[in-house]
Amino acid sequence: MRHVPDTERRSRLGRRHALAPAHRVDSVAGATRAMTVLHATEPATVYLSCWARVREVSVATIDRALYDDRDVVKQLAMRRTLFVFPRELLPAAWGSASARVAETELRRMAKDVEKAGVDTDGQAWVHRSREAVRAAIAEHPVGLTALEVRALLPDVAVTYDVTSGSVWNHSRILTHLGLTHDLVRGLNTQHWRVSRPRWTLMEDWLGVVPPASPAAEGYAELVRRWLHSFGPGTETDLVWWLGSTKSAVRAALSDVGAVQVGLDGGETGWLLPEDVEPLTGDDEPWVALLPVLNPTVMGWKQRDFYLGSRAGELFDRNGNAGTTAWVDGRVVGCWTQGETGEVRVHLLEEVEDGPRRALQVEADRLTRWLDGQRVGTVYPSPAMKSHRELPVPAAAPRAAPTEGSDAP
Repeated sequence: MRHVPDTERRSRLGRRHALAPAHRVDSVAGATRAMTVLHATEPATVYLSCWARVREVSVATIDRALYDDRDVVKQLAMRRTLFVFPRELLPAAWGSASARVAETELRRMAKDVEKAGVDTDGQAWVHRSREAVRAAIAEHPVGLTALEVRALLPDVAVTYDVTSGSVWNHSRILTHLGLTHDLVRGLNTQHWRVSRPRWTLMEDWLGVVPPASPAAEGYAELVRRWLHSFGPGTETDLVWWLGSTKSAVRAALSDVGAVQVGLDGGETGWLLPEDVEPLTGDDEPWVALLPVLNPTVMGWKQRDFYLGSRAGELFDRNGNAGTTAWVDGRVVGCWTQGETGEVRVHLLEEVEDGPRRALQVEADRLTRWLDGQRVGTVYPSPAMKSHRELPVPAAAPRAAPTEGSDAP
């Protein structure tokens, strides 16, 4: 059994995730495929994830991919998390991860409806509400916002407390219709840092809606894509990432012919059969500034090979990653913005002068790209809150621009 050391895993990360400058890609769809999917819980994450990976990209370019070309599409799937998928991967998720979450959510909604006294048959109420919402949106090909749905369907848009501090209303019906790919989060009615979509029928958005894959085939395709992007990874990583069961993961690994490899620390990892050989060619030094919930930092459950002992500083209590600063496949800090929008890097450890200067170049590049716009988050990490760490000095000498950088 071949052994894959952490150094090789970090090398794969830089190449496969399109973070090393020579491996950056030319399109939003290319960046999405490199990561299998992009996290979209916070809308700005999609844009900043693409900024880090695409050689020449603007907000307008990303908007065009999402809302005009529609070659990448938002879909709720693994772990009840919103992602941007490459269009061709949607059927795999619809039949597997999304379907699994939809079944769980249906049971929860039905139980809550009955508990709140809205209806004695919770599932029947949910299904009637789904049909009412779908029928209303069918009359509006450009879609309806959640507020417009609430105004049209007051009987569905009931608001009540299910548990202390938990409000239940029509938004859960919209979410469930998204899980079952009846609806999709369509055109955004706000700027790129805020999500206020027009919920749209999937057939109106895509034109032709392909059938969902059978569950086993869907899981196998998701695992195949994940192994290409994130492999080698462990069974524990995949169970967590898919939000599924060990039996589903083991079946998918078997279906794709995955090969066992040894990892540092004694764990067993998996790779695709055509991907077992070591990568060839030398690695160039690289740095990256990644946003909150970026899929690179969120792609594994077992993260020591790139995170070390920094999880408590870089993740909140619920396991949501804040911003991260990277040097050659390792997280070395985080970044924030100042009052005027300038990007500031905060290091959690000592870093050599070359990477420090390169991080400052990236910070300057991101500052120019954001052009004074500040990106907020509901998931700040302890490191982002504290700024106790060593900041990269504003006057740090500037490194020579790397390939794909627009630094002067």
